[in-house]
Amino acid sequence: MMSTQAPKRLNKYLSDTGVCSRREADKFIEQQRVTINGKLPELGTKVQPGDVVKLDGKTVGGVAEDKSDRIYIAYHKPIGITCTTERHVKGNIIDAVGHKERIFPIGRLDKPSEGLILLTSDGDIVNKVLRAENAHDKEYIVTVNQPISERFLNKMARGVPILGTVTKPCKVTARGKCQFSIILTQGLNRQIRRMCEFLGYEVTKLKRTRIMHIQLGKLRPGEWRNLTEQELRQLHNAVKHSKKTA
Repeated sequence: MMSTQAPKRLNKYLSDTGVCSRREADKFIEQQRVTINGKLPELGTKVQPGDVVKLDGKTVGGVAEDKSDRIYIAYHKPIGITCTTERHVKGNIIDAVGHKERIFPIGRLDKPSEGLILLTSDGDIVNKVLRAENAHDKEYIVTVNQPISERFLNKMARGVPILGTVTKPCKVTARGKCQFSIILTQGLNRQIRRMCEFLGYEVTKLKRTRIMHIQLGKLRPGEWRNLTEQELRQLHNAVKHSKKTA
């Protein structure tokens, strides 16, 4: 039996089908690259069941209800790769991964940093993960340019003033003379580097090893793998209560 799909806002329809994120969808609509039944849509147009939606003249299909047609991968981003879907940018993450389907990164990881980043063709989950980002653990291993002190670890854990705010308390553990691990639930711009700078330290190496329950594991720089069934189930559960709308 076919499910009767309710009308959907055009940007949500596009992100749900996995061709782009919601923000990209808005840009494509603005650039008049999207049509519904051969006509240019007005802002806020809803897609009705049976409508034919095209992006750059190519039909954008409906969505499998159980999302079995989606791709979810864990990638070990090497240093120097930029987390952008803009293909003209040298060293962009899309060309680096080289997946045959259209995918995009969930969140970002600085160009000089390496480690775990998730990519997907499911625009819906990108929105949900980013919206609930402040509830999600991300773990990093950080190497700095001088020996770390107890005082440094305590200040990092308590919170550091950067970008006009104070970072949220977080878990920081020494791992060596010049190395520590840090678990963040925030994603401020270049947060760890700025926190260290404020305390007179310079980051020489930064590697993300975990996002929520998903581990970088043995993936080497430039390698990727599909998420396991269990990882996917946990991911969908973790973002279940995140509202899809901005």
